[in-house]
Amino acid sequence: MKRLEKVYEGKAKILYATEDPDLMIQFFKDDASAFDGVKKGTIVDKGVINNQVSNRVYQYLEEKGIKTHLVEPVNDRETIVKKLDIIPVEVVLRNVAAGSLCKRLGVEEGREFDPPILEFFYKNDDLHDPLINDCHAVTFGWATQEELDTLRELGRKVNTLMMEFFKERKIRLVDFKLEFGRHKGEILLGDEISPDGCRLWHWDTGEKMDKDRFRFSMGSVEEKYREVYSLVCSDPG
Repeated sequence: MKRLEKVYEGKAKILYATEDPDLMIQFFKDDASAFDGVKKGTIVDKGVINNQVSNRVYQYLEEKGIKTHLVEPVNDRETIVKKLDIIPVEVVLRNVAAGSLCKRLGVEEGREFDPPILEFFYKNDDLHDPLINDCHAVTFGWATQEELDTLRELGRKVNTLMMEFFKERKIRLVDFKLEFGRHKGEILLGDEISPDGCRLWHWDTGEKMDKDRFRFSMGSVEEKYREVYSLVCSDPG
């Protein structure tokens, strides 16, 4: 499928139009940023790793009945995806206390949550993606109550499936964000699932294997991204 004009460029990806108005090509960059773009840099081969990790996870989710925007990979950095009308409500699932929640609620990092915590955030870089509730989303027209109920249901299903998937590969799924969009009357999982948008800790050692290593200058960023790729994209066992 031929790549046409650039439609959108974000911090980590570029979306291109194709000759099919219902399909786009998603290109993964090596650019890295943190703290709302205050910290910027490059993670070598991040785009290759994130593209392939995300595709593997989405293939697994599709097999388990979760509908996603994934169509097929083009090459190491590009994937054909369905064009979505993105719902500007990010769904965050938290299985273990980490990141902003610890600061916001004074919770010690590492505390396990049962049941997992699900939160909604308004997808808006200028406002730093603020925490919202159903009333905000419905009142401001970002999503209907029915859509929010669907996001909540899908988010919990995805979390259960992904926890099992990553555990089999010796990775602890600490927390992650999901984005959804509308496509021909259906809500599909979009964006990506990768070390950029998930907190992943090694099951045995607790070592962090995600973008926190870049965010907090912990070193070995490329090494840990490659380790996630190796564990995710090979059969467990």
